[in-house]
Amino acid sequence: MWLPIVGLLVGIVLGLFSEIRVPDEYSNYLSIAVLASLDTLFGGIRAHLQNLYDEKVFVSGFFFNIILAASLAFLGVHLGVDLYLAAVFAFGVRLFQNIAVIRRIVISKWSISREKS
Repeated sequence: MWLPIVGLLVGIVLGLFSEIRVPDEYSNYLSIAVLASLDTLFGGIRAHLQNLYDEKVFVSGFFFNIILAASLAFLGVHLGVDLYLAAVFAFGVRLFQNIAVIRRIVISKWSISREKS
């Protein structure tokens, strides 16, 4: 469970303290990669709360999601179609679904612990 949180913290620290600039032509790829990684992160948190977390599934899903999203964006650029929007929509919907489930689980656990005390 600590792997997603450590990865997020390392990424934030590296992003804040580095002087790396992404060229404008790669901004679509980067935005999709960030969205795919956030989807995987929240999916991992959801799986942990549901006692279904598997580190191999998390890591493989992380890289597969990023490669799939970047491939869609790359294909869209060469076809002249904004296919990256399909990935943004798909990962955005999954991201909000995962956050909604996490919220319900946390509220449920909080209510149960509050009733016990």
